[in-house]
Amino acid sequence: MADSIPLNPVRQNSKKIPYYNSARLSRYSLEDESSNLDEMPLMMSEEGFENDESDYQTLPRARVNQRHRGLGWFLLGGWKVLCGSCCDCLAHTCRRKKELKARTVWLGCPEKCEEKYPRNAIKNQKYNIFTFVPGVLYQQFKFFLNLYFLVVACSQFVPSLKIGYLYTYWAPLGFVLAVTMVREAVDEARRYQRDKEMNSQLYSKLTVRGKIQVKSSDIQVGDLIIVEKNQRIPADMIFLRTSEKNGSCFIRTDQLDGETDWKLKVAVGCTQRLPALGDLFSISAYVYAQKPQLDIHSFEGNFTREDADPQIHESLSIENTLWASTVVASGTVIGVVIYTGKETRSVLNTSYAKNKVGLLDLELNRLTKALFLAQVVLSVVMIALQGFVGPWFRNLFRFVVLFSYIIPISLRVNLDMGKSAYGWMIMKDENIPGTVVRTSTIPEELGRLVYLLTDKTGTLTQNEMIFKRLHLGTVSYGTDTMDEIQSHIIQSYAQVVSQPSNGSSSSSTPSRKSQAAAPKVRKSVSSRIHEAVKAIALCHNVTPVYESRAGVNGETESAEADQDFSDDNRTYQASSPDEVALVRWTESVGLTLVNRDLNSLQLKTPSGQILTFSILQIFPFTSESKRMGIIVMEESTGDITFYMKGADVAMASIVQYNDWLEEECGNMAREGLRTLVVAKKSLSEEQYQDFENRYNQAKLSIHDRTLKVAAVVESLEREMELLCLTGVEDQLQADVRPTLELLRNAGIKIWMLTGDKLETATCIAKSSHLVSRNQDIHVFRPVSNRGEAHLELNAFRRKHDCALVISGDSLEVCLRYYEHEFVELACQCPAVVCCRCSPTQKAQIVRLLQQHTANRTCAIGDGGNDVSMIQAADCGIGIEGKEGKQASLAADFSITQFKHIGRLLMVHGRNSYKRSAALGQFVMHRGMIISTMQAVFSSIFFFASVPLYQGFLMVGYATIYTMFPVFSLVLDQDVKPEMALLYPELYKDLTKGRSLSFKTFLIWVLISVYQGGILMYGALVLFESEFVHVVAISFTALILTELLMVALTIRTWHWLMVLAEFFSLGCYVASLAFLNEYFDLSFITTRAFLWKVSAITLVSCLPLYIIKYLKRKFSPPSYSKLSS
Repeated sequence: MADSIPLNPVRQNSKKIPYYNSARLSRYSLEDESSNLDEMPLMMSEEGFENDESDYQTLPRARVNQRHRGLGWFLLGGWKVLCGSCCDCLAHTCRRKKELKARTVWLGCPEKCEEKYPRNAIKNQKYNIFTFVPGVLYQQFKFFLNLYFLVVACSQFVPSLKIGYLYTYWAPLGFVLAVTMVREAVDEARRYQRDKEMNSQLYSKLTVRGKIQVKSSDIQVGDLIIVEKNQRIPADMIFLRTSEKNGSCFIRTDQLDGETDWKLKVAVGCTQRLPALGDLFSISAYVYAQKPQLDIHSFEGNFTREDADPQIHESLSIENTLWASTVVASGTVIGVVIYTGKETRSVLNTSYAKNKVGLLDLELNRLTKALFLAQVVLSVVMIALQGFVGPWFRNLFRFVVLFSYIIPISLRVNLDMGKSAYGWMIMKDENIPGTVVRTSTIPEELGRLVYLLTDKTGTLTQNEMIFKRLHLGTVSYGTDTMDEIQSHIIQSYAQVVSQPSNGSSSSSTPSRKSQAAAPKVRKSVSSRIHEAVKAIALCHNVTPVYESRAGVNGETESAEADQDFSDDNRTYQASSPDEVALVRWTESVGLTLVNRDLNSLQLKTPSGQILTFSILQIFPFTSESKRMGIIVMEESTGDITFYMKGADVAMASIVQYNDWLEEECGNMAREGLRTLVVAKKSLSEEQYQDFENRYNQAKLSIHDRTLKVAAVVESLEREMELLCLTGVEDQLQADVRPTLELLRNAGIKIWMLTGDKLETATCIAKSSHLVSRNQDIHVFRPVSNRGEAHLELNAFRRKHDCALVISGDSLEVCLRYYEHEFVELACQCPAVVCCRCSPTQKAQIVRLLQQHTANRTCAIGDGGNDVSMIQAADCGIGIEGKEGKQASLAADFSITQFKHIGRLLMVHGRNSYKRSAALGQFVMHRGMIISTMQAVFSSIFFFASVPLYQGFLMVGYATIYTMFPVFSLVLDQDVKPEMALLYPELYKDLTKGRSLSFKTFLIWVLISVYQGGILMYGALVLFESEFVHVVAISFTALILTELLMVALTIRTWHWLMVLAEFFSLGCYVASLAFLNEYFDLSFITTRAFLWKVSAITLVSCLPLYIIKYLKRKFSPPSYSKLSS
């Protein structure tokens, strides 16, 4: 039967599928391939989808890729694509990746490994000793501009093409390359230093002869490594032993997944039970580990001890692993290394830094190509007017070299110096202290951003939870009324103590018998508060930890042995900061968690009495169940109670009927609080015994184990008594709301990418006003195959102006089948929240936006898990946060607080872009004007390829005479910083790129042609008699024109600009005395010379001043309306 089903081949976009989806794929392939989805239009009703009758048009999927490729494509950049792909192909062949394989690792015997595994060294450098010079030169000369100068400079070695002195061509080029090389070398040295520090950290390695110290980079697969508390784990390990009695420890994973909550890890039972450390070498055991892969949340392996009879086998999962880059938070751990270096999870999840090139540089590169074309055309025209006589080909090349000033080499020098100046200004800004510019080549990008992709934990929030609200249905307590709860708790426990009960003086529940006798009677507020607080104090996964006091031989246990439960010595550890906040709150109202191990809990009452509870069962929180439960038995009374807490969606159907839960949850969520519903159920001894038998049976079943276990637990989760609703606030970073508001008004679309849960992410999106109050939120339902994705995308398409919330798994499925459609829909949303994102997924989303929208993206984050996203974005910003410095070191810009991003973009981004655009175009104008004069000069002198200005005049023109005023444009600003922050809408204009476009460029070309023509012709008309002096007249007028043009371009004067103008003029006048070979001094001092030069300058500049005045009067730009 199965063979006869016709399977349609699905065109699978296999590139987009990360390693860890391969298992999932096999599950889809049959159901997907059999459906005709590939030819289905996305906008289609559910009925059509189910009936599968209509003949579908082909889906417009590959619209992006199906552009016709012809000769035009080849000339316009196809050659570059082809060359690039050839180079990639060569590189790929040269360094073919070694296939990753599963492995068997013997404990403490690295020499038994069958394969050679990579070194455990961290390497962030771009080059090595041999590739540095070629690498930097390639990065420089892949720009058309620089390659062009190299060719022109080399042509001067050919005698027949030599036009001027060699230094006029080689000095500027050498200067540009020297500056670049020094800058790269400094960056490279810093990277090397940072890597060296990490690689030379010392660790204790366990050998047959005892402990020895090894460097992090010398650790091998199979080594037994000891990691102390607060030490970084150097490689991926399997957790064998710990100093903690309960055989488990906590680790901090903030550098791996960005979550600051601690994760509980469990040691392998067989090795934890060994009497002493040295016994690890007396047993013969090995670990079988799967091949290295990307997914940090899963692991499959086995531990086998061979010398036992029978052999001991233990299965290993994610809770037995210690991944590299995490930090041990409690106790000392011993592990066996299974993956090193490039194969560790943290390295597999980091992408390599690419060389970022700003949009402005690419635009200028395009303009220089246009100028080059103009230069060649001009040269051909000259030769054509000559009549192609003699060795015209050589003359053509001479003309090309003559007009080479059209493309000024000083463009790169000025822009690079400008970029450094902007970087310096950003770091010196007192309003954003602590900001560091790490990539000085792209400050203009800050002024062109359309998408901002931000992390949540630690970036928008401080990850500090504070208990805010307790709601009991009829009464609600806030932060200001917590003292009432405290007095109720003190009172209820005081009553218990004063009641002389038979033998059991420490009964915890006030008068249980009376409650049992009259269940219908409504409980008093006091007893309800008491029940609720007790439930919160018991239902959690928190462990109190006591720091060992100085002078107690470093043993933590001694503190516990003395029962030293002093408050100042206690810290709480848990895998979720919400839980810690709840337990801290119960401590503040009088019920304190003082001790916990795997089987029992101890609470301390306000009067100092200790209540002990046995933990019978614990049901941990999972993202599917969205709830956690615990069954405890109170030692003194023998009462068995099942407590449960969870998200309102999960708990609503479990608790008894009530009329307030849904409404109150909604109210708290609107305030941005994270809600948890707490409930309980009392069990009799028989009920519990029956449950335990069924539960253990389900746990042993081989098929559908998880489903069977869930079914047994659900049999308990019925008609539970609703105790209370809690609200916890994750405090936002300072000024997050106004900053997000500012960015939204500036036309920047904000996407939040987080590894956190869907509920939490939605909650923060609301409280931070990422999603404005009147906006709907569309939560994308979980989808696992193509059909579901299809229906869900259709449902989403019908919504308008609503924010999207989607999980990483659903996103993966959508991108596999409907990448183009999904991105198109998501880009129309005012805000997008992606939760449960892996580090690689974050980077993938950035790349998607870059490919599909061609807009500039910016990523901001603070943890090691944001590094990939920061490096993939056009502009990466790192925050130095609690999660360490990894993100801020990998970023292009590093800030200390999220709120600083407003000023960084609105003020510095705006200024950098506007200034560079003005500077770039002015430098081009400076080259074009002199080339126009050269063209006029040559055409008058019978099209001779003779230079108008020789040697030093040309060098002086580009440097000492005009450099300072032109460069002073980096101090110009069109709007005051206060204005730019007050009217963020001004930023929208920048993203359209109007400050530097073909339109503005053509205006500058026209200005240059007009001025060059006037200066040359003016000189010829006014100086018919003394024609020898044409050089002196035209050059002086040219310098004056340039200085006046700078003054015309400036929008806000700065004292340094005035200084630069007068300094340059002074330099020129002073140098006239030394330029005897070019100028006739006796002639320069005459009055005729002065008025004629003034007249020419006036004619070349006055019309432009008039046009500028009229333009500002009749069609002023948006910013001038504000500044007036």
